[in-house]
Amino acid sequence: MIRTLVVDDDYRVAKIHAAGIDRVPGFTCVGQAHTAAEARQAVAQLRPELLLLDIYLPDEDGLAILRGLNSADGTGPDCIVITAARDLDTVRTAMHLGAVYYLVKPFGFPQLRDQLDAYRRWRQQTSGSGDADQATVDALYNLLRGPATKPATTPPLPPTMRKILDTIRSSPRPIGASALAAQLGVSRPTAQRYLTELHRRGAIQLHLEYGRAGRPVHHYTSALGTP
Repeated sequence: MIRTLVVDDDYRVAKIHAAGIDRVPGFTCVGQAHTAAEARQAVAQLRPELLLLDIYLPDEDGLAILRGLNSADGTGPDCIVITAARDLDTVRTAMHLGAVYYLVKPFGFPQLRDQLDAYRRWRQQTSGSGDADQATVDALYNLLRGPATKPATTPPLPPTMRKILDTIRSSPRPIGASALAAQLGVSRPTAQRYLTELHRRGAIQLHLEYGRAGRPVHHYTSALGTP
């Protein structure tokens, strides 16, 4: 199992990433850190092999962590950057400092899964000894960047479904079908139908809350990104 540490200042997002990691065969999430200081401590104590690293952290940016890993003895973890930072300076710096990949938020679980699978195959191919010819080197680079070259084939969401997803993402707390229906001016069955589809696509997470009668109430929060 590839021991993976999530570093993200958003507790809810970090939890979602951790759950996603545990869904991918060959990976296990060994911990979550929400500041650069926590990340350094977790790396020292937990000895992860891979970091999923956000750039925006409250005490330092994630690039500072990358610099520290880059200046270590070469035995530190690999790093996949997961961030909303899109400026080329940040992308270039992350690549220069040794990030093996750069995932721009928002992204869905399929993208995370594909990149982790590519990283696992890359590790397997580089775990041996001996020489590598140019074809082998090219294949190793292509393993890591393969998922990024896949064309986007997901059609745009219907307008009402998009409104529901945007409302869930902007909500500070889990929200249910009735509240969404009232807020958006649609029927509850319509809201529930779109919620079911968004959950099927992996764009939202379902939370069950049990009231006094024992029947579960469905509430939803955002998952890893657009379906």
